[in-house]
Amino acid sequence: MLARTVLAALALAASAAPAVTGCVSVPADGTQPAIATHVGDWRDEVIYQVLVDRFANGDVNNDYLVRPGFLARYQGGDWRGLIDKLDYVKELGVTTLWISPVVKNVETDADVDAYHGYWAQDLTEVNPHFGTLSDLRQLTAAAHTRGLKVVLDIVTNHMGQVFFYDINLNGNPDINAGGTGQCVPGQPGCQGVSSPVTRITEFDPDWDPRGVQAWTSLGLAGRAPLVFVQDPSINRVPPPGILGTAAAYHGFGRIVSYEDDKQVMLGDFPGGLKDVATELPAVRAEMIDKYTRWVETADLDGFRIDTVKHVEYEFWKEFSAGVRERLARQGKQRFLMFGEAFDGDDQLLGSYTQEGMLDSVFYFSQHYSVFRDVFQYAYDENQQKPTKQIADLWAERPKNYRTTPQPGGIGIAPSKALVNFMDNHDVARFLFFANNDKDALRNALTFLMTEEGIPCVYYGTEQDFAGGNDPANREVLWDTGFPTNGDTFRHISKLARLRRESRALKYGDTTVVWSSTHTKAEEDAGMFAFERTGGDAEDSYALVVVNTNSRKASVTADGAKVMKLSRPGAVLVDVLNPEGQSITVPANGEIRVTIPAQRSAIYVPEAEARR
Repeated sequence: MLARTVLAALALAASAAPAVTGCVSVPADGTQPAIATHVGDWRDEVIYQVLVDRFANGDVNNDYLVRPGFLARYQGGDWRGLIDKLDYVKELGVTTLWISPVVKNVETDADVDAYHGYWAQDLTEVNPHFGTLSDLRQLTAAAHTRGLKVVLDIVTNHMGQVFFYDINLNGNPDINAGGTGQCVPGQPGCQGVSSPVTRITEFDPDWDPRGVQAWTSLGLAGRAPLVFVQDPSINRVPPPGILGTAAAYHGFGRIVSYEDDKQVMLGDFPGGLKDVATELPAVRAEMIDKYTRWVETADLDGFRIDTVKHVEYEFWKEFSAGVRERLARQGKQRFLMFGEAFDGDDQLLGSYTQEGMLDSVFYFSQHYSVFRDVFQYAYDENQQKPTKQIADLWAERPKNYRTTPQPGGIGIAPSKALVNFMDNHDVARFLFFANNDKDALRNALTFLMTEEGIPCVYYGTEQDFAGGNDPANREVLWDTGFPTNGDTFRHISKLARLRRESRALKYGDTTVVWSSTHTKAEEDAGMFAFERTGGDAEDSYALVVVNTNSRKASVTADGAKVMKLSRPGAVLVDVLNPEGQSITVPANGEIRVTIPAQRSAIYVPEAEARR
């Protein structure tokens, strides 16, 4: 009864929540704000990913059923806490908040909570753990007054564990075990075990290409009915509308092989997340309507879209067009939609940016082949990969990603607007697998903030968080006290300022001028350099030189082969390191630049450095 009582109290509090006063007027609950376009060019932005439950606790009144210190349970963060700490975010230098899903979730399952927001139950209601609708509106309004944008995380592939498969037709969600594990003497084909131990959970049964089957002791009994849980006392009720009907789900059970394309597209996520039949017109219309309504309700600036590789391509064309057209009619342009395909296959990632689909994707192939292989493994010369791997990946971009903007999209080609990241909530923190090498972390951050595309920083990186895989990588930030004087915090802040001040670092085309096949004691081991200029940056210029070797200073040369730049005669100043020496590019453009171990330099022309 506690959950039901508190939920009711929170709903009542929502209607009485005061509006923020100041430059932005926040409408009372029940009315929609006037939505607007708040973004000029998304390459101006630095995204900061926030797990709301872990960032800041601003309202103890919604701290029900929290389990402090147990990271698989709610910790108490909320939208009010994020509002209270927007100045911290501004000081870090980021410009866009990517917040975790806002919709009402299944409360808990198998003693693990839906604090992350990915177990949707009702796409029309807010998650009361995070606050009221008024709080959400105040968050976006407060962010916009500070020049910050807000991107919302959404899920179209699945809902939470809102039903069970009634395999034994008794109307209850059972977990059955059977078998003895023994060989039954005399049974045909008895080789070892002919009575295997089995465990079947009706909440999360294994994939069956026929659909999950009902069965009794007499044999199969057809497809198992989907029974929606109706128990308000534990906040487990059917979704409203079509998503509360069996017709909206595929019903094949959970994925057991990610090598099987049919399972990847139609299977439930392990853990009981029910796969939605997104090919149905009514389901597509529901997803477009309900998620676009959140933009209209809270004046959001973009979507990060979860699990896109588990949804058919035709859905993304219809969803993207539907959202863009509806928002454009209301004056909101350049609404960013970028997808998450948790996969290192660069060609697969690019396939979601083809005509009419998404503006961008989370650059997972770079996470693996660059941030992991080159930067994270820098402490081990035998495990670290050479920087030529970066050049090889980047050479695939114009082949794999759309090179012209999406119709009605953000106005930037996906190939130039990839969302670059080092780590996130789905993978271990950078420092966890980097042997806690903070020099490697800050070196990787320099690369992240200067490469082409849109940089994304995971909350807590600025405080050197080093947690392992989920949920250890979802630490509570407020325990740090939000200091702003740490080396990594100041490094990110400085990089954000340098990026903001340089057209080249935001808009310039990229030319790799040095990459290495070496990782050990060779002259150029670990070196990588690229120029940013031209394109929308016009004549603005930057040269970024990175040494990923953790053991020695390295040089942009390998015997007689020397790095050659496009700016002969230019005097370039290292704006990242005040003590760094300026360099003059010889008339033939060839120059040997030496960079200390695990350090970088950002060179710009003297005239730009003085601005």
